[in-house]
Parts: sequence; structure tokens; C-alpha cells
Amino acid sequence: MAIAQDFYPSEDELFYEEELLRNPFSLKIWWRHLIARSEAPFKKRFVIYERALKALPGSYKLWHAYLRERLDLVRNLPVTHSQYDTLNNTFERALVTMHKMPRIWIMYLQTLTNQKLVTRTRRTFDRALSALPVTQHDRIWEPYLVFVSQKGIPIETSLRVYCRYLKYDPSHIEDFIEFLLNSSLWQEASERLASVLNDDQFYSIKGKTKHRLWLELCDLLTRHANEVSGLNVEAIIRGGIRKFTDEVGRLWTSLAEYYIRRGLHEKARDVFEEGLSTVITVRDFSVIFDSYSQFEESMLAYKMEEEDDEGEENGFEEVDFERKILHGFWLNDKNDKDLRLARFDYLMERRLELANSVLLRQNPHNVEQWHRRVKLFEGNPTKQILTYTEAVRTIDPMKAVGKPHTLWVGFAKLYEQHKDLANARVIFEKAVQMNYKTVDNLASVWCEWAQMLLKHKNVKGALELMRRATAEPSVEVKRKVAANGNEPVQMKLHKSLRLWTFYVDLEESLGSLESTRAVYERILDLRIATPQIIINYANFLEEHKYFEDAFKVIERGVKIFKYPHVKDIWVTYLSKFVKRYGKNKLERARELFENAVESAPADQVKPLYLQYAKLEEDYGLAKRAMKVYDEATKAVPNNEKLSMYEIYISRAAEIFGVSKTREIYEQAIQSGLTDKDVKTMCLKYGEMEKSLGEIDRARAVYVFASQYADSEFWNKWHEFEVQHGNEDTFREMLRIKRNISLSYNQSNSNLKKRKYESL
Repeated sequence: MAIAQDFYPSEDELFYEEELLRNPFSLKIWWRHLIARSEAPFKKRFVIYERALKALPGSYKLWHAYLRERLDLVRNLPVTHSQYDTLNNTFERALVTMHKMPRIWIMYLQTLTNQKLVTRTRRTFDRALSALPVTQHDRIWEPYLVFVSQKGIPIETSLRVYCRYLKYDPSHIEDFIEFLLNSSLWQEASERLASVLNDDQFYSIKGKTKHRLWLELCDLLTRHANEVSGLNVEAIIRGGIRKFTDEVGRLWTSLAEYYIRRGLHEKARDVFEEGLSTVITVRDFSVIFDSYSQFEESMLAYKMEEEDDEGEENGFEEVDFERKILHGFWLNDKNDKDLRLARFDYLMERRLELANSVLLRQNPHNVEQWHRRVKLFEGNPTKQILTYTEAVRTIDPMKAVGKPHTLWVGFAKLYEQHKDLANARVIFEKAVQMNYKTVDNLASVWCEWAQMLLKHKNVKGALELMRRATAEPSVEVKRKVAANGNEPVQMKLHKSLRLWTFYVDLEESLGSLESTRAVYERILDLRIATPQIIINYANFLEEHKYFEDAFKVIERGVKIFKYPHVKDIWVTYLSKFVKRYGKNKLERARELFENAVESAPADQVKPLYLQYAKLEEDYGLAKRAMKVYDEATKAVPNNEKLSMYEIYISRAAEIFGVSKTREIYEQAIQSGLTDKDVKTMCLKYGEMEKSLGEIDRARAVYVFASQYADSEFWNKWHEFEVQHGNEDTFREMLRIKRNISLSYNQSNSNLKKRKYESL
């Protein structure tokens, strides 16, 4: 056979051919020859490749470049073209020496996959796995799985390949399960997924949690309930419910959906009810309730459509009659539309009750939720009583969120509303024996009990009840409690201020003078009195004309309390004493005021001094009043000195005349007031002198105040000089103003200089 002229070497190739004749096994020369002929037709390059590979059959570089060019040649050809057969043969020849090269296998396998040669491709994959070391298998398995996942591949083949792959790498079981689901192999998928969940050592490479896998299994079992067998679906789903405490609503709905698809509707309804009665989150409750309501609604709609179809064919009466004759028993009547409607209505009515049960399962000690539950049954006393009974049995007062005693009170009031006072008393009797977290809770129960008795005109019983509540435990009881080591709140009840306050109000309204005084005295003996109780006790005695006793009570309060609590007691004591005796016991009143101002802190002493000075003005001597004002200006804090001096000056001017206030003004200016207050006082002093016609004295005051001057001050002085001055005095004012301004600017510049030097 003659060789075509095109295959003969050209003059440019003679150099390479001569080199190859001298050294035919040089890869470098063959490669340079191929590069030089890169623009030549493939047929000519084909000859060079074949010659080079004949000389160097073990060169990976030559085989890889040759196969790449072969692949590029058939890239745009249909898979049925004859060139593919040539390409496959070339790959087979290459693998004789390149069987350890995974890249060559991958190129060949991808080509076979594209040609849709199922059997040949599968066998070639198996050959590649046999030829390559295990460390290289992962590069083969990836395209192998892509191949068996294609459409048209027999399911049995895909399953066997995946099973082999899982032996190589069990961690990719999720890919196998996903393949089974895509292939509608529900039985195999459910079994594999169940085995994954039973493996405690399993770790998801796709980041799926056990909870998500449980949900996938449940969805699989429920949606394909009739295709999956051999698995205990209920046990599987209930195992997930027990294992996961959060977001179990979907698991419950999956179990119910499983029974629905199996046609066991009553069993599904039981599952829904069980789920609603066990979940502990509102989210899970909403999921189950929505599914339950949709189920009941769909069942009702289906039944109504079925009856409509039957009614159109035979007539409603005939159908019902024949059905009743056939079954012979009304309960077996299939015309249960009313029953289904009643079930649906009953479910919707219970929504709030069921939701409340969820919240109570979250925290059975939530008092507010128990009150809401009682309110849900408004109009149904029996259920309300049962709810209160369950609440007081369930709640631990030490763990309660809210006020647990309100449940006992509400329970008793429920009986009271229905005129059953005997049971109300029984409830209160049990309530006061409970060990609450705080004494105030127990005291509130006693007060509510007494109020109930008062409401029904049992005054004597209410008083006796409060005497019983406030009685101090005996020594023997205290000894027993101390031996147990756990002191209940009942042991501290006799010191409850709330209880005693209610008791004393009750005695004031309904008791006698002696009994009320005894209660007040008992409060004072227990040392639980407040300033308000002291004042109330004094007012009570004053109303009954026991004035001296009232003052004695106030004196006891003064000794008991300190500032600021004693402030109201002192004010009440002094005002009442002055009102009662006036000038009759002036010395005693003065002594009381002296004691009051001595014990009072500086920020609280001003009203007492004003009250003291008022006493002297009304019943004493004006000089003593001025002395009191003078002491007040020294005793009050700096922020109140100006206002105190203003009061002092106004009272002195009213009593002794304006001219007598000069000493007070001078004293105020020198008393240590702030610069702002000194300026204010000087302006007022100047106005006073100007009103008296003492122009020179007023000008002297302005000169003194100029060191504290601001724009307002200079305006005042300017007006003064315009009205009462002359040219010399006006110039003097301007000179002083200029000197003050210069000294101020110089001091500022010195300050800035010191800051600069410090930096």
C-alpha cells in the first residue's frame, strides 16, 4: 500500500528526523518535533504520535497529549461516529502501559459515560478500581457515582455500585439514601435511614442533625406508609419524640399522618389528642393543632361531598333508610356528619384551654396562667372548682411565679359568689396553713378572710379572726420549729405590719377605745411601727381627747425613728402642740423646737426654724424670733442661705422697719455666700439704701459689689448714676469698671500662660 505524499517529511522536518535516527528514544526530540508541527493536520501529527509511542510506550506525557488531541477531534461529533471506536481503542492501547495513571482512566471513563455505553462503562470502572491502588479510588468513585445516577442505568446496577462504594467509604451513606429517594426505593431508603439513626457514632458530612434526620425518616414513613413494610413506624416516631424535647410537633403530626394514610382515622385522632396533651412549647402546639383542625375539616368536607353524591343518585331518605336497615344499629350509621361537625366545633372551642395547658406544662408553678385557666371556664363553676383544686395541689409556693396566695383567695371567693360560705371558710382555713415564700402572702390571706366576714356582717368573727392571726406562737411551738430547722412563715406572722395595720383599722372602726389602744401598744412593743402608725395613733388619741397621751406617743416615735423618717413626726408634733397650747406652755414648746432643730440634719432644718420663728412671732418676743432667724441662717446649707436671709430680712423689715435690716444685709454679705448670691444681696441692699435716700451708702454698696460684677450689675449701677450721680461719680464708676476689666483679662492671660507652660 502506497503512502500518501502528505505523510512524507518536509524539508523543515529533516532536522528532527535525522536527530531521531541517531536517538529514537529521546522524549525531548519527539516533543520538540510535535511542537514544531503544531500547525500541521492531525493526520500528520497522528503519524508522529504513533511513531513516538512505538518508541516510548511508557511515556505518560505523550499518551496524555495524544489522547487530549483525540478527544478534541471527536468533541463535536455524534457518539455514534466511527471516530469514537478509534478513540476507545487508543485508550485501551494506552492503558496497557498507563494502567496506574488515574488521569488516563478518568478521561477514558468520562468518554465512555458520554457515549452511553452502559455495560462497557461499568466494566471499565471496575477495571480502573482493580488497577489503581486504594489511595486513588476516591478519584474513580466520584465519576462512577455520577454514572450510575444517570437515567437509563438499571436500578439493580446502581444499588450494587452504591453498596460497594459504602464499603469503601461508609460516611457517604447520605448520598446513597438520597439516591434511593430519587429512585423511589422507599423501603430500602427507610431501612438505611433507620440504621443511620440507630448508629450513635454516625456523623453527617452534610451537616444534618439527628433531629432533621428523624424528621426525614418520619416524612418518608408517613408519605409512603403503604410502600414501606417491616418497620415499626409508631415505635420509630415515638422514639424520636422521647429523644427530642424541642420541635416535636412535626413528629406527632407525622405519626398521625401515617395512620391517616393507612385509613386508621380514629387512631390518628388519638395521636393528635396525645400530642396536644404532651407538647410543652406553643410552636409545637400550633403545628399539631393546625394539622388536627385541617384533618377534622377535611373529614367533614369529604363526608358532606359523599352524602351529596349519594343523595343525587338515590335520594337522601332512601339511602338513610336502606343504610339503617342494613346495619340495624344507629351507632353504626355512616351518616355521621353531625358527629364530625360536633367534633370539629369541640376542637375549636378547646383551643384556648389546650394552649393554656401547654404553658402550664412549661411551668406548672405559674400563678397567672392558672388564673387565666379559671377564667376560661367562666360560667362553669364545676370546672372552675376543679381547676382551682388542681392549681393549689400543683403549685409549690416556694417555686411559684407570681403570688400563690391569690389562687386560694380566688378559690374561696368562688364559693362566696355562690353563697357557700362554709366551704369558703374551709378553703381559707387550708390557705392559712400553707407555707408561703413571704409573710406578706400569708397576711394577705388573713386580711381577705376577715374582709369576707365583714362583707357578710360578721364583725365579731372578723375581730376574733384578726386576734387569732396576730397571736404570737407559744414557746412550745417555737421550740418544735427550732428543732425541725425549717421555720414556716406562720412563725413570723405576728410581726406582719400589713396584718397589724388592717387589724388596727378594724379596731378603730368597730372596736372600743381600750381594744384599739391595746393593738397600737402591741405594735409599738413589737417594734414594727412606722411613722404613719405613730401619727395615726396620736390622731386617734386626740380625737378621744387624750391629748397628753397623744403627745407621749409622738415622743416615743421621736425616740424610735431617726431622720429622714422622723421628719413628719416632728412636724406633726410641733404643729399639734402649738395649736393645742399656744402661749400657755411656751417654754415647753421652745424646748421641743430646740430639740427638733438639734436633731435635724442641715438639709431638713429650714421648715422647723420657720415654724419655730412663727411661734415666737405669734406668742413670744420679736427679738427671740429674730434670734431664731439668725440661727437658721447659720444652720441651713449654703444653697438655702440666700432664701433664708431673704425671709429674715423681710420679717425684720416688717417688724422693726427697713432701717433695721442693714446689719442683716452686711451679715449676709460676709456670711460666705457664693459670688452670685453676694451680688444679688448687694443689689437688694443698694435698692434698700436708695429707697431710704441714702445715695452715698448705696454707691458704697455698688463699689463693694463691683468685684462680683456682671453685665446686669453694670447696667444697674449705670441707671443709678444717671438718676442720682454727677460727672465725678460717673467717671469713678467707669474707672472702677475699667480696672475690674483689666484685672479680669490679666488673670485670664496668666491662667492661659500657666496652662501653656504646664504643657
